[in-house]
Formats: sequence, C-alpha cells, structure tokens
Amino acid sequence: MKKIVLSETGVETSVSVLYDALQKPGAVILVPTETVYGLVARAGDEVAYRRIYALKQRPFEKRLGWFIGDWRKLSGFGVDMSGLPERLAEQFFPGALTIIAPRYDGGTQGIRVPDHPLLKSLLDKIGEPLIQTSANASGQRDPLSCIEAVSQLSGEVDCAVDGGVLPADACGSTVVDACGTVLKILRQGAVDLHNWR
Repeated sequence: MKKIVLSETGVETSVSVLYDALQKPGAVILVPTETVYGLVARAGDEVAYRRIYALKQRPFEKRLGWFIGDWRKLSGFGVDMSGLPERLAEQFFPGALTIIAPRYDGGTQGIRVPDHPLLKSLLDKIGEPLIQTSANASGQRDPLSCIEAVSQLSGEVDCAVDGGVLPADACGSTVVDACGTVLKILRQGAVDLHNWR
C-alpha cells in the first residue's frame, strides 16, 4: 500500500499519484473528505466494486454512492437530476448531502459533490464519477483518521492519503431520497433538512 501525507505532498502532487493509482483495474484508494475518511474507485470498475465490499465486509444489498465533480453532468451518466434532485443540488452542492436520484434506466443512484480540495481536484482531473463509501468496517464507527480507517479494513487499499485527524464531532453525509415529489430523509448527518422546503 502506498501512503501519502497530504500536508507534506500537497494537493496537486497527491492528485497526480491518486489519478495514476486509479488507472489500474480494480484499484481502491482511501481518502479524507470533509465528513469522514472514505474509499473511492472508478465507477463501472466491477473488480474495485467487489473489493470495496470485501474491504468493508459490507452486505451487497447496501448500495454504493458516487462522488462527482459537477452534478450538472450526471445526465451523461444516466442520472435524472430534474425536479427535486436539482433543487437540492443547487442549494447544497458541494457539501455533505447525498441525494438519491432516479436513473433513466429505472434504477436509482446516490450522488454527492464533495467539498474537499483533494477530492474536488481529483474529480476534475478524472472527469467521471467515483464510487464511494465511508472507510469503516460495516457496522463500526466512521473513521476520523487514516490510521483508524486502515485498521478497520479487511485488507489493503492501493493508496491511502493521510489528511490528518478530522474533528471529533465529524459525521457522515445526510442521505435523502429525492426520487419522488416529497423529500425523504434516510440518514441524518451533517446537513439538517428537517425544515427545508
């Protein structure tokens, strides 16, 4: 496993290393976000997709979301952002909100635009979605440091970025179902939408 200390390497060099790592089929990387530490890989990489489930010991019925740099490009990846998803995205992206939106093929997709300089630069460079999930073992607390994340995983990632220890009160994103006309809060996290209209 390759390890990067963000404070020593800087964003630009770190992004280059991560971009190169993600060119390898099946690659999974560990990164800090503005919420908790997370695992990311290229969307559509089935080997990486299965590796993430194995690393987290996560049940396959729990789906993975996407990070994307520009939510306005999601239609090109089969996601319908019209209506409620668009209203939420306009107000809360980038940020700690995961929106479950309908896909044109009849399915759904969780999407989030992260507000972290490393991820924003990486997503801009890649130009496509990354599958993502918190870097905790299934059922365990969300990791607030690189060391804590690595210790919870059942195996090694290809590259890990140490972005320092996150605040003790950090929590995951709020997850909402925006597939209908009424917003449904599925998980309360960093963004409070109880009074949102």
